[in-house]
Amino acid sequence: MSPAFDPERLAGRIAGGEPLALARGISHVENESDGFEALLERLDGRTGRARRIGITGPPGAGKSTLTAALTRHYLNQSLKVGIVAVDPTSPFTGGALLGDRIRMGELSTEPGVFIRSMASRGSLGGLATATREAADLMDAAGYDRVILETLGVGQAELDIAVSADTTAVVLVPESGDGVQAMKAGLMEVADLFVINKSDRPGADRLEKEIAIIMSIRFANRPASGAGGDADGEADDVWRMPIMQTVASEARGIEEFAAHLDRHFDWLRSTGKLEAHRRTARLRRAHDALLRRAGRDAQRIWRRASPETLDSGASPYAIARRLYEEFRETLP
Repeated sequence: MSPAFDPERLAGRIAGGEPLALARGISHVENESDGFEALLERLDGRTGRARRIGITGPPGAGKSTLTAALTRHYLNQSLKVGIVAVDPTSPFTGGALLGDRIRMGELSTEPGVFIRSMASRGSLGGLATATREAADLMDAAGYDRVILETLGVGQAELDIAVSADTTAVVLVPESGDGVQAMKAGLMEVADLFVINKSDRPGADRLEKEIAIIMSIRFANRPASGAGGDADGEADDVWRMPIMQTVASEARGIEEFAAHLDRHFDWLRSTGKLEAHRRTARLRRAHDALLRRAGRDAQRIWRRASPETLDSGASPYAIARRLYEEFRETLP
């Protein structure tokens, strides 16, 4: 572990919106410095204000360009944007290999934008525990939107689905990524599909292909809700939009942002936002318990009472309580 620091003082500076303090806080989380959970716990009450947007998809889909274009759209609305760019892990340093901060260099000097590249560290779906906690720190620092741009290399992208309120899967026309992505499980986490670089041949074909697969999927679902609205949504069923963009020219970005807003409004109106964020908080509590209990974490977690999990305590307080309650009973 890295040397200890003063969590209370640093938490105050992060809550005050200091970018340097936020950068140091994320570094302490990444390095698991002594006191990093105390920092997260002190800021827990300030989280939940930011909308979290996941952007994932195969390499070469233009995710960084799309993220940059969406960020500029939000800046024009006077919103603050935090970006967690998850890159492959360097086999030599353990750090981020590609460096999205370089690819999004123009944004890095913009007031109201904070960009952090983080290494996947082999986590399934490209999101390590530290990445989720970095998003919490950005949320606590007052960023209105937190964008999680992550790898999409064929793994089940379950991590990003839990971490983000809305997940956009980005594909490109000519590579045949559509069917491959569906088989790889990306469709299971998508709230909307973006066909980027749609000025290339094959964009309309890919859109139809995705639409057919989606129609089969929804046809096999049991009926729920009462009818639907003009956008094809039943009361409790979200019909995933498919849209085309050319992010390098900012084409389709306003529509993209509008779909993100519409999905968030739907989550809130159906009560699914609260349920989703509860799942995300419990995931963080489980991660914190895993750090304490290692391979015994799952056994402890299974014994947790609903009263403890729904106590309203921070994820770190829940993990601490469970560990202290059950560690003596483990073999």
